[in-house]
Amino acid sequence: MARCFIPVQPLSRDGFAPYGDVIDAGGPESFPTNGGAAHRFHRLGVADCGAEGGAALLSIFRVLHAGLPPRVKMMERHPLSSQAFMPLAGQRFVVIVAPAQCRPDPEMLRAFVTDGRQGVNYHRATWHHPLVALDGGDFLVVDRDGPGPDFNQDYEEVFLSGDVLIDMRAVEAALSTLSPTSSQEQNR
Repeated sequence: MARCFIPVQPLSRDGFAPYGDVIDAGGPESFPTNGGAAHRFHRLGVADCGAEGGAALLSIFRVLHAGLPPRVKMMERHPLSSQAFMPLAGQRFVVIVAPAQCRPDPEMLRAFVTDGRQGVNYHRATWHHPLVALDGGDFLVVDRDGPGPDFNQDYEEVFLSGDVLIDMRAVEAALSTLSPTSSQEQNR
């Protein structure tokens, strides 16, 4: 297979809808709560983790090595559940996805760039690359805890053939269209 560049675009609800949900304060439904002391951005995604006796599990992933991989070699999916990632301190990340089919085709891969205030909730069985953070830090992860001896009861991975790349210039172009996060503004 020849060199394949993954199309890159800013993360949006419409663009990401085939793969999952965008988690941010721009959701379609919001209302005051707690006697007006807070504002709830409601039903931003559904943790779909109950299949075969599973339950939603909250974890924190700490990114120690931020940056784009030189090549996209592997994709993973969770056939029994959704999986969500939400940055806890304004970290931007790149989401690489493919439709939930038998095996991801490199030509079908898409990449989305977050603004640091957005998270994602992958739909059940959506192929995705492991977390690609552009900034180090902690991410809240919601995924499945289920019966079985280890975490692999809801995990599949495949290795891609060929030269599958993300064009850093396309990532930078997408980032330039996004408004900076408050933590990035503070560093300027």
